[in-house]
Amino acid sequence: MMAKRLEDRIHFLEDRQVAEIDLSELTFENSTQVNAFYDMLEAKLGETGEDQWFFLINFSGFRIDENAWYTHHKRGKALNLAHSMGTVRFDLSDETRRQIERTAATESFDPNLFADRDAAMARIAEFPTKRRVKRSLVTAYTEADLARRISFDETLEAMEVDLSEFVFHDSADVHAFYDHVEARLAATGKRWFFLVDLQNCRIFEAAWVAYAQRGKAVNVKWSLGSVRYNTGSDTEETIRMRAESQSFRPNVRSGREAALARLDEMKQALA
Repeated sequence: MMAKRLEDRIHFLEDRQVAEIDLSELTFENSTQVNAFYDMLEAKLGETGEDQWFFLINFSGFRIDENAWYTHHKRGKALNLAHSMGTVRFDLSDETRRQIERTAATESFDPNLFADRDAAMARIAEFPTKRRVKRSLVTAYTEADLARRISFDETLEAMEVDLSEFVFHDSADVHAFYDHVEARLAATGKRWFFLVDLQNCRIFEAAWVAYAQRGKAVNVKWSLGSVRYNTGSDTEETIRMRAESQSFRPNVRSGREAALARLDEMKQALA
């Protein structure tokens, strides 16, 4: 797919609060490649400990096949909502330069697409930073709201998570929820199977990056295996999409009985 390693396609200019993403001469042929790339970006951004960055993206020679476009759009939108203070692109091709020259005087001109890196950096310098006023990670959910959604069934060897009618508006809701879950799990001192009811659960785009990262970390540390049910089409689609490039099975089932049957299969496999 590419000569350059994925990890080498992002670096950070901390003094300018810029995350520079290099898509040059890169081709995405399918959704698996797209998901692997965005998994890497999300991980690298998470390692910085800073939520907010300006994104500078080199699109020179970037190609994406039609069957990968939807995943690219969905993962890109989630990444921008979670981490971007402003996104600027540049493309060094003659075609882009000519297009910009033709349209610069019209209302259709896109000020965030430039023909060279210096112009793109100058545009970023015009954006106001949001880091001076840190986004307050305040959630409307109380401990009582969260506590009633977690229970442990010794017979099933499962932690049951009731996310029915629950809404993750943003990362504040995600972190509050998973902080509570981790504390409850730590109090038990052991690993469990996870049985998760997602009926009418809504996960807004701005919450998906944090939801995926915290969920993965909790699963790695505490889960013997996870089964999700009543997901709804949008949530199931995103879960399956993210599972495509990561080492987990989505284990999505239509209802509780089917989820319990899958749980039994997982126990037998471990036995």
